[in-house]
Amino acid sequence: MGHIQLKGVEKCFGDVMVIPPLDLEIEDGEFVVFVGPSGCGKSTLLRLIAGLEDVTEGTVEIDGHDATELPPAKRGLAMVFQSYALYPHMSVRRNIAFPMKMARIPQEEQERRISEAARVLNLTDYLDRRPGQLSGGQRQRVAIGRAIVREPAAFLFDEPLSNLDAALRVGMRLEISELHKRLATTMIYVTHDQVEAMTMADKIVVLQAGVIEQVGSPLELYRAPQNLFVAGFIGSPKMNFVDGTEAAKHNAHTIGIRPEHIDVSAESGEWTGIVGVSEHLGSDTYFRVSVDGFAEPLTVRAGGEVDLHYGDTIHLTPNLDQLHRFDAAATRLA
Repeated sequence: MGHIQLKGVEKCFGDVMVIPPLDLEIEDGEFVVFVGPSGCGKSTLLRLIAGLEDVTEGTVEIDGHDATELPPAKRGLAMVFQSYALYPHMSVRRNIAFPMKMARIPQEEQERRISEAARVLNLTDYLDRRPGQLSGGQRQRVAIGRAIVREPAAFLFDEPLSNLDAALRVGMRLEISELHKRLATTMIYVTHDQVEAMTMADKIVVLQAGVIEQVGSPLELYRAPQNLFVAGFIGSPKMNFVDGTEAAKHNAHTIGIRPEHIDVSAESGEWTGIVGVSEHLGSDTYFRVSVDGFAEPLTVRAGGEVDLHYGDTIHLTPNLDQLHRFDAAATRLA
């Protein structure tokens, strides 16, 4: 259960093509994250899988069956939206039970599923409360619980953490990852936050303007981005890019080096620069360095506290084993 395959799927709104023809396979039990900037088509692609948008061309297969023309209720999928969409006048118990009531599932079975979902999501003590009496994280768990009781072939998450503050986002990120491990059910998760993608996914699908730029595990995308877009999108802080003479030395149009792959010295190095603004995070320090001849300052990461100050002269040496080379078409060079 939960094997999803898109074959030649495209989507047009009038004369505007927002999803050019694409193919994608999602294996049973995988946690797949669609990631990309706002407007890249990731939510539209999720809605095509869910049946909330009609496919213009191509087919959507779920567990080997053509589901392209099936309505959402017949696809065996459960969707969790950015907004919790809970009924404020109903208790947590009744909110979770609502889809089962609509499906006319026997009461005894409803109670079993509610109890199990509440246990998994740590909601047992809140079943008789209303949504207004819950925190944002608890309300999101109720929305997930409502999806769990449907026992779907796959869960579809559309930016479910966007309405939470930073601390809650981290906590819910871990909870959803734990949930995936316990349920072993296919999950497709949409986000614009590449940190969420890197920390949660088995497989990441990077999208730009409706086109799949690269598919792979988080480390595959981090270590071997196939083009400049993926290289600049995956990783935090983003990869540094250098053009011109310095890139030509490495037989490339553009070279890329991540902040953590640059060594810092007070005495000598490949590049000499002036320290700009620093960010001290305790475990790491990030600082900007302006290098003569480079169009943009470099971001450099150093472990722990570093005794560097605005205006200091420092020397940098890139780790050549971690250097990424790209041609004039922005494609990765071997």
